[in-house]
Amino acid sequence: MNVVFLGATKGMGRALARLMAARGDRLVLLGRDLEDLRRSADDLRAHGAQSVETATCDLLRPDTFVPALDRAAELLGGFDTVVVTAGLFASQEELEKDAALRTRVLSADFTNTVQFCEAARERLLARGGGTLCVFSSVAGERGRKPVLLYGAAKAGLSHYLEGLDHKFRSVGLRTVTVKPGFVKTGMTAGLKPPPFAGEADDVARTVLKAIDRGMPVVYVPFMWRWVMLVIRYLPRFVMRRIGF
Repeated sequence: MNVVFLGATKGMGRALARLMAARGDRLVLLGRDLEDLRRSADDLRAHGAQSVETATCDLLRPDTFVPALDRAAELLGGFDTVVVTAGLFASQEELEKDAALRTRVLSADFTNTVQFCEAARERLLARGGGTLCVFSSVAGERGRKPVLLYGAAKAGLSHYLEGLDHKFRSVGLRTVTVKPGFVKTGMTAGLKPPPFAGEADDVARTVLKAIDRGMPVVYVPFMWRWVMLVIRYLPRFVMRRIGF
């Protein structure tokens, strides 16, 4: 595959990029920190990448999206897969207290991610189709007290991706929505892991299979599918009482 990857420098994204590189996929890494991108490219080459390039793209600056995707197409001679794992996270308490942080997180995780996906969709469809794999979150499954604002952004993103799949699957665009539960990464460092916490490498293996099969939705770790099924059907009076 010829892959454009936004968010390959950390956590689950880095683990997934390593698997793609090891099997011979050609990658262009997008990000805002050029030094970080260079380190990540060197890491992927050490993991067997035959072709890995970099280009500047900042999720907080939508004006960088089209130039970044066009540059990636130039470097790859066209691409058939776009993976988006980039995003921001902050605790509910931090988001309630800091309006500027709240704006950055909500913009990055919903509005700007959708704008990036729209630019990617146009280019994939222009080539006859391809795969768009985007990381959302189980936090978007239902309004919950600990992740009220972050979850709202991810809920919007998940609904957008579902609609994208409904509208464009028949003309060749395969949309893969990844819904991680708690995964042990730098983003979750310092938080108490729940019983079904996952590891980035395990998540990456599952996601790569989902990309290859064109699965529309994948929960990682898989147990979160059943956890969130229960949560979705709990009565509101129960949700108001519990802290989950």
